[in-house]
Amino acid sequence: MLYLFGFERIGVAVSDIYFVDPHPGQGQEGAERGVRLELRRLEQGELKGSIYSARPITVERPLWRVDLLESVSGTPGSFDRTHHHPGMDGWEPGRRVFDHELSGEPLRWLGERLADLEGVLKEVGADPGEVSPSDVTGLRERAPEIVETVGRLLERVRAGAVAAPDDAATATSVRASWL
Repeated sequence: MLYLFGFERIGVAVSDIYFVDPHPGQGQEGAERGVRLELRRLEQGELKGSIYSARPITVERPLWRVDLLESVSGTPGSFDRTHHHPGMDGWEPGRRVFDHELSGEPLRWLGERLADLEGVLKEVGADPGEVSPSDVTGLRERAPEIVETVGRLLERVRAGAVAAPDDAATATSVRASWL
């Protein structure tokens, strides 16, 4: 499942994810599942036909990532693998950063961060010129809707409706997700 909220130059992509790291860090062994959110650059393409034609839209590189993950073998609602990546190197995420506030109240934390795009950009070292004033306003206004969407998707993950590949029992390395 993929949700995309688009503004002028940035968008927020939200997807369920099931992940087994072939080289996990200590304490990070085993499958993880949950919801991934990425702040992404958006590019509007030129019309390919008449004024009525569909416009190409490109979802570009990520600026920031939040993973609301739990270990599959753990307690639902524990958010024991929840983290964010305040740094991206092109398409690659920086290190996982675990934050007690994020794990304690992930949806509140996420809502506060989405409502402060300027603060997020400063933290990740992104050029503030990459976004427009309408991106800042739009994201602030839509943050509650995005958080609600994340919450609904987390419920579907916990219900087993999404974020579980068919061969999960035998997988040693897998990633099932749009993001």
